[in-house]
Amino acid sequence: MDESKNKVVGGTLYLVTTPIGNMSDITYRAVKVLREVDFVAAEDTRNTAKLLHYLEIAKETVSYHEHNKKSRGEEILARLTAGESCALVTDAGTPAISDPGEDLVKLCAQNNIPVTAAPGVSAAITALTLSARDTRYFAFEGFLPVTKNERNARLNILEKETRTLIVYEAPHKLTKTLADLLATLGDRKVSLCRELTKLNEEIMRTTLAEACLYYQNNNPRGEYVLVIEGCTEQDTSLAFWEQMSIAEHVEHYIAQGMSKNDAIKAAAKDRGVPKNVVYNEYVK
Repeated sequence: MDESKNKVVGGTLYLVTTPIGNMSDITYRAVKVLREVDFVAAEDTRNTAKLLHYLEIAKETVSYHEHNKKSRGEEILARLTAGESCALVTDAGTPAISDPGEDLVKLCAQNNIPVTAAPGVSAAITALTLSARDTRYFAFEGFLPVTKNERNARLNILEKETRTLIVYEAPHKLTKTLADLLATLGDRKVSLCRELTKLNEEIMRTTLAEACLYYQNNNPRGEYVLVIEGCTEQDTSLAFWEQMSIAEHVEHYIAQGMSKNDAIKAAAKDRGVPKNVVYNEYVK
C-alpha cells in the first residue's frame, strides 16, 4: 500500500464519516485522519469526545454547528489558510449531508482550500439498501421543512416524484410527518428504518396508512429514516381538472349534483388554494 496517498496534509479540510451506531464501522483511514489532523471540528464536542476516547485519541476539538457556523466557519478557514489541517465530523454518519458542514465545504471551495473525504457509512444509503424498495433511482430529501407553508410546498413537489424518496425524521415528529406524507402522497409503501446498525435495529416495511395507525398506539423511538415508494406512472398523469378553467372545474361538480358552494369548496381543495380564490374567479 502506498501510504503517501493516506498522508494528512496541512491546509486541508477532511470530511470524516463516523459510525451511525455500531462503533466497529469506523474505517482505518478515518482513525488515521483523526489521529493526525491538527484539530477536529464537531457538531457536538461532547459526542465527539466519547468517540475519540473510544479510539484512544487525544485531540483538540472545536464546535461547529448550525448556530455558530458563520463565525466558527471563518475561524476554521483562518486556521486552514495558516496551514493547519482539520477533520470535520458530525454526530453520526457523513458530514455535510443534512448538516451545516455543507456551508464549510462551500466556504473552503470559495477560498481555494483543499477538501477531501474519508468516506464511510451513511444512514440514507444503509436504509435504502435494507428497505426492499427500488434502489436504482432515488431522491434524498433529508428533513422536511418545519414551517407549514414551506412543508406543504415541498410535499406538493414530492407528490409527483417517481424516484424512491428518503426522508429523515426525529421520533417526536414522526407521527405528524407520517400524517402529512399520507395526506399529500397517498397511501404508498414505506420502509421505516430506525436504530440502524445498533442492537435494536428495526426495519418496518408497511404502508403510510398502516404506519400512521401503528404509531397511534406505539411511541416512536430512535432516529428514523423513511424510504418511501415513488409515485407510479399512473399517479403522474394529469388530474381530470388540470386542463379546465376554474369556472369549468366548478361547473363539473355542479353537473354532478353539488350545490354551487360545495362545488367551489371541492374545486378549491383539488387545486390546493383558498376557497375565496375559486369563488372570486368563478363569479367574475
